[in-house]
Amino acid sequence: MNKPYCFITNDVETTSLVYHQLRDETGKLVLSQGMPRLLDLFDKLNIKTTFFYTGYIAERFPDVVKIAHQRGHEVASHGYSHLVKNAFDVMPNEKIKEHLFKSKDILEQIIGEEVISFRAPALRIKKNFTPFLLDAGFKIDSSVASQRMDMIMSFGSKHKLNWLLSPRSPYFASEKNIFSKGNSELLEIPVTSILVPYIGTVMRISPLLLKSLRPFIILEKNLFNRHVNFLSHPNEFIDEVQDESVRIQKRSKNPISYVLADVLRYRLKIKNLGEKAMPLYRNELMFLQQNGYDFHRMKDVYGNFKLKHASKRSS
Repeated sequence: MNKPYCFITNDVETTSLVYHQLRDETGKLVLSQGMPRLLDLFDKLNIKTTFFYTGYIAERFPDVVKIAHQRGHEVASHGYSHLVKNAFDVMPNEKIKEHLFKSKDILEQIIGEEVISFRAPALRIKKNFTPFLLDAGFKIDSSVASQRMDMIMSFGSKHKLNWLLSPRSPYFASEKNIFSKGNSELLEIPVTSILVPYIGTVMRISPLLLKSLRPFIILEKNLFNRHVNFLSHPNEFIDEVQDESVRIQKRSKNPISYVLADVLRYRLKIKNLGEKAMPLYRNELMFLQQNGYDFHRMKDVYGNFKLKHASKRSS
């Protein structure tokens, strides 16, 4: 049996966890602090990863894309904008197409190579999203978090309820429902979740909670040869100075959404930022290495999954 894949994925944007808003100043720190720290760590551990960039940060700080590409990591799209109003589950169809094509073109112009992988900001997509991605030239999506249960604390929870029944292993999505298996050419690689998401935010908020997921991850590896997809953000690894001007931005008119997705989420997400997060992250990567996973960029495995899918269809 082949070793299961491990995908280390990074969402690169200008979101400030300290100021709870999008800030160009945060983008500068991502370039000068977050990215170098991560890239140096990946080099030391000999790991190649996938970086998902918003078109916005790529336009303003193209070097944030170049430095990862030059060190052998995959450049992928994180849409054009991380504004809540521009989420892919609420934008009209024409704007969805515009943002997909625009973000892809910006990144391809910077690196001179095709970009085939995508992840939606805040993992916000709707059922009929598969054709939009295929029309834009994407072959891989990673916007589903199967069996993740904290969606009520984030925006787009109505569509995220579809995660509850989504396959746990990578699958080719249905044309009509990206949350289900089908026969399209779009490979979905879900973010690993076991009720609790296997992500950098949980790692920082509660290292013990993240460690509690490890036995279940290893059990799935041993029983099903299941792959792992760990998500984090370079903005988690920057030292951003907080001042008295910090106010929690109200991004929703719904009072329940404001309390859960803004106030409570903010209080949790500012724990163990910057240098404090680095040893936690290193320990998690070493745990995965020591347990026999093969680390890969997403684009490198598409062909293998396609061959297996074609074989199943013909048998």
